[in-house]
Amino acid sequence: MSNSTSPHPDLWRYTRIKLWALVLLRVAIGWHFLYEGIAKLLNPYWTSAGFLLESKGPLAGLFHGIVANPTALRVVDILNTWGLIAIGLALMAGFLTRLASLAGMVLLVLYYICNPPLIGTTYSAPSEGAYLFVNKNVIEFLALWVLILFPTSKIIGLDGLIFRKKSV
Repeated sequence: MSNSTSPHPDLWRYTRIKLWALVLLRVAIGWHFLYEGIAKLLNPYWTSAGFLLESKGPLAGLFHGIVANPTALRVVDILNTWGLIAIGLALMAGFLTRLASLAGMVLLVLYYICNPPLIGTTYSAPSEGAYLFVNKNVIEFLALWVLILFPTSKIIGLDGLIFRKKSV
């Protein structure tokens, strides 16, 4: 990847270590999404109801309304579980990576909006630390954005095999 108008064209070129670092980031995020989805799928008692009821974000009423409607809650649970699995598999395999990254970003924004780490908000589930605005959802969102900007799956991944341009 080269940008000839840049004063530093080598800055945008993938070195072997840059490429592998980005691929490892993609696979690690993919693993996280996949694991979260499989954990939900394998737990017959899992539901997003508790997380949604904890909402103190700007759309709390919407999230609470989902819990109040059993059909809507079931749809959200299925979409969440299978969305996590699909995003995780796609990122790990390097398949439709930009789309998977974008879908992951949307999911992370929804998680963040539901339960934002703001001053004065407490949740029943323990957090991994004391956050103010920036939590793991924000960090993973930004990492997915990096993966959109630097599409390693075209080099190492199924995207490169499937969408390879054939020379004439």
